Amino acid sequence: MATTTPITSPLSDDAQQTVGTVLQDSLVDYVDLSLTAKQWHWNVVGTNFREAHLHLDELVDLARTYADEVAERAAALGVSPDGRAETVAKSSGLPTTDEGWRKVEDVNQAVVATLATLIARMRERIAATDEPDPVTQDLLIAHTAKLEEAHWMWQAKTA
Repeated sequence: MATTTPITSPLSDDAQQTVGTVLQDSLVDYVDLSLTAKQWHWNVVGTNFREAHLHLDELVDLARTYADEVAERAAALGVSPDGRAETVAKSSGLPTTDEGWRKVEDVNQAVVATLATLIARMRERIAATDEPDPVTQDLLIAHTAKLEEAHWMWQAKTA
């Protein structure tokens, strides 16, 4: 049986609710990104395969690191993070991907579109955490800066 509230929060109840939702939503998006990027990694084929294959692993590592950071931030605020597959499947706001082999060019375009979606969602979360928790906002700003850098690099590959 799960313990309901073993961790106290430095935030007010309302702020904890707002920030907890933002962190949970970020967690499921990051877990989804890590799984989707790994799916692409396993199934990418074509010219420049090796470079795409390795670049996708960098994206997986980034997403996994950020998932851990937002989950631990949530826990530090007394919010139980939920990264279960069931939760990710029903809650992620990222585009889905098809099964099977994918050409490098198609994967590059899918990565660009997925990162664009995630960045837009992260910018909304940055705005939502401005008042209730600047510490969480700072974490999200740092994540978004790196996501935007990754977005630029994947776009440059398709230019």
